[in-house]
Amino acid sequence: MRRVRDRIAGLILAAGVSTRMGEPKQLLHVDGRILLGKIVEEALKSELDQVLLILGYQADQIKRTLRPIITHEKLKIVDNKAYRTGVSSSIIAGLSVVAQNFDHVMVLLADIPHISSRLINLLLQRYLDSRLPLGAIYINSRRSHPVIFGRALYPELFQLRGDEGARALFQKYGDRTCLVEPGFFYDDRDIDTPEDYAAFKRSRNSERSETDKKR
Repeated sequence: MRRVRDRIAGLILAAGVSTRMGEPKQLLHVDGRILLGKIVEEALKSELDQVLLILGYQADQIKRTLRPIITHEKLKIVDNKAYRTGVSSSIIAGLSVVAQNFDHVMVLLADIPHISSRLINLLLQRYLDSRLPLGAIYINSRRSHPVIFGRALYPELFQLRGDEGARALFQKYGDRTCLVEPGFFYDDRDIDTPEDYAAFKRSRNSERSETDKKR
């Protein structure tokens, strides 16, 4: 049962330069909409109390593309001016906005197309029930994304630097982490390169073909 005082914010990290993709991967088309828009919509449908979208590279273009969504009352845009220093700068930029009023933060990567509100809610509830300070999705015998942190770890999150993200915290507190297996289909592969994007589109076409055969 969720305690009254528990407030959870989601941080969608979408500030990267997309060097290996060669174009902003946030704006790639997935299932008839842009990748970032899909993930933002899923986060907004979830039980997260607030969703922060952390932007950096091509922020103005992304905002224009997302205009129908960014007026949602649960969504807040955060501009990370230090985005070139690594992913940790986006975590810190988002955490700086919510640390005072939110007891937990869930970190969502903007380049994993299969993240869904169902997955977010499952992680959120299992983590809260565990009373542990960290939580993460666990798939294929390894820790994956999304991940979630309690207030007790905010000071250490603020000390993160570079592109490592919070990996070191999971190594440090491995015995204090709630690992959650989805129990339903979830592909945690991200899209970093044109090859990744092509493989994702092929897999989606294959899924649609299988669905059509069953009709």
